[in-house]
Amino acid sequence: MSGLAAGWLDRLRPELAGYAGVALDNIGREFPAHISSMMIKPGDFPFRPKERNPVFYGSLDWHSCVEMFWLLVRLVKTAPGDVPAADIRDVLDARLTPAGLRVEADFMATPHGAALERPYGWGWALALAAELETWDDQDARRWAASFRPLSQALTENFLRWLPLATYPLRTGVHTNSAFGISRALAYADLAPDGELSQALRGAASRWFGADEDYPGGWEPSGQDFLSPALCEAELIERLLPREDYPDWLGRFLPGLGGGQPAALFTPAVVTDSSDGYIAHLRGLNLSRAWCWRRLAESLPVGDPRFAACEQASRVHAEASLRYVTGDDYMVEHWLAAYAVLLFS
Repeated sequence: MSGLAAGWLDRLRPELAGYAGVALDNIGREFPAHISSMMIKPGDFPFRPKERNPVFYGSLDWHSCVEMFWLLVRLVKTAPGDVPAADIRDVLDARLTPAGLRVEADFMATPHGAALERPYGWGWALALAAELETWDDQDARRWAASFRPLSQALTENFLRWLPLATYPLRTGVHTNSAFGISRALAYADLAPDGELSQALRGAASRWFGADEDYPGGWEPSGQDFLSPALCEAELIERLLPREDYPDWLGRFLPGLGGGQPAALFTPAVVTDSSDGYIAHLRGLNLSRAWCWRRLAESLPVGDPRFAACEQASRVHAEASLRYVTGDDYMVEHWLAAYAVLLFS
């Protein structure tokens, strides 16, 4: 863990039990539920959420439930003394079962399932898989083994999709190509010469490697929870040698040292947390904070952009951290994952 990440862990440590409590509530809350389903014939939709997705049915939608499971694993793995670790383990044991995860894998292998969470849910699920696979813990080894059919289904989805994706999606929502790949890379890089790692890195390089003078001043849009500019910059940091990244970043966002473009340094204003789309902007501030932290730690301390990025991380985090718990459900069913991402 980097010094900046460790600093955020120390800063948020008093909040971690609350984050875990929200996540435990969310994953057990089947309703309200947002479900997308392709109907081929009459009667194709006679199910409850947990009948289709026996593991990831809570927290409003599939990807948010995956995020909450990732949060729980991340917290009990990195800060077990600050959270109800025994309760979390009991819930993980009850839900991350071989039978349930096989159903999830089979669903993600269907044409509709394959398209439904592309690439956001795929990336978060593989980030969860990576946490389990890299955890030296007896329970985690069992959960990781149960998770592998779903990891394999998502790997196959990526391998089918990436060769067909001529263009990336530079959006501020779930379809963002850079963020989905970034989330999946930790799992893919467990086999750095493997097919998935090479496919993800190859797609990212051909989509983004030559980008220059990105129009970050056009951000944000009204329902963004991701910054297209900063997500791309965060992803490219993972791909380039450390000595090459500062020059690429200088071409991509040439004004960072002077606080430009100003729009990227200015936290988003949220007027209605009960509106699910406007509520996304709470997450934009925290996902930007994570990206700014990642950019800062990629730069030499003497680089003038280091201080600008580190300050932007703190300003954006403080704009939304107080809303992680106790806000409207349209915020609370997912935002804690981005708070935990700050030190991950």
